[in-house]
Amino acid sequence: MTPKVISIRPFIGSKNFETSRSFYRDLGFEENELGPGFSVFHFHHLSFYLQDYYAEEWVGNTMVFMEVENTEEFWAYLQSLNLTEKYPESKLVPPRTLPWGSECFVHDPAGVLWHFGAFNPE
Repeated sequence: MTPKVISIRPFIGSKNFETSRSFYRDLGFEENELGPGFSVFHFHHLSFYLQDYYAEEWVGNTMVFMEVENTEEFWAYLQSLNLTEKYPESKLVPPRTLPWGSECFVHDPAGVLWHFGAFNPE
């Protein structure tokens, strides 16, 4: 018998916890504070933990892939948020098409790289 799995939640560090909290709320995540310097963020049924901890080598090499239904629509949503104006440390990279599908990128204020992508229909 295979056990039932409920979710997978990565832990993400932050250079400035308050800035990162604000960034992810602006990105559309809902925050639940779990304790000092520790929150869980939800976007529909997806979640991750944000912690008030920064190790440059770890945070600078953290990548998260979030599958979206339509990369172009999600890109338009990202652009509407004016994230780079509010968070100059952040960076948005436009969609690109690859053999498997398409993706766009967001670097959060601490340097975490988010991939937002859609796979080609099978």
